[in-house]
Amino acid sequence: MTRPIGWRGALHGEPTTLILLRHGVTTSTVSKVFCGSGGTDPELVDEGHQQAARAAAWIVAHHQVDAVVSSPLRRTQETARHVADVVGLDVALEPGVAEASFGDWDGHSFAEIMEKWPDEMQAWLGSTAVAPPAGEAFDAVDARVSEARDRLVEQYAGRTVVVTSHVTPIKLLVRQALDAPMSVIYRMELAPASITTIQWWPDGTPSLRNFSLVPD
Repeated sequence: MTRPIGWRGALHGEPTTLILLRHGVTTSTVSKVFCGSGGTDPELVDEGHQQAARAAAWIVAHHQVDAVVSSPLRRTQETARHVADVVGLDVALEPGVAEASFGDWDGHSFAEIMEKWPDEMQAWLGSTAVAPPAGEAFDAVDARVSEARDRLVEQYAGRTVVVTSHVTPIKLLVRQALDAPMSVIYRMELAPASITTIQWWPDGTPSLRNFSLVPD
């Protein structure tokens, strides 16, 4: 039987802490269009850089950061550099925490997709096993995010790692930590440049420490 989280302490070893930082805003964030892997790969706008700088300041004020890891996309690498510059570390890349590929829907708003691909959108909303046209299903993203999590927890065992990522991978990591059904990802709102922290103990037990925290 797994012990309750609150009973864990020094006897259980040191947890690996993943500080999941969503990237700051881009033109796609402002326009509210789908923006995944394999799309336009936008950079942060000025507001996004300001958000990332505030997040970096909050993180270093509350944590001793041992490593900074980023999705390969431009917006996450730019966000990661705000943290890395403060703590004096390089940014390592982890493709497994890249955003889902939205295929033909990339660059389109929800309303535009509903007009042009109504049947495909309904099928996608109805099942996480369904992919957008030429895109990636959430079930597939969940599998690669799980593999990335295992790599990070093994490589940085007992240390604190900032991982700059995107809405879908961060939601899926929270889902995994809570052992919740896939449908829970539709009930989460994750703010730009927000901080979500999960610890994994050596025996594999996770603990969600905070969710979508936005520093002032």
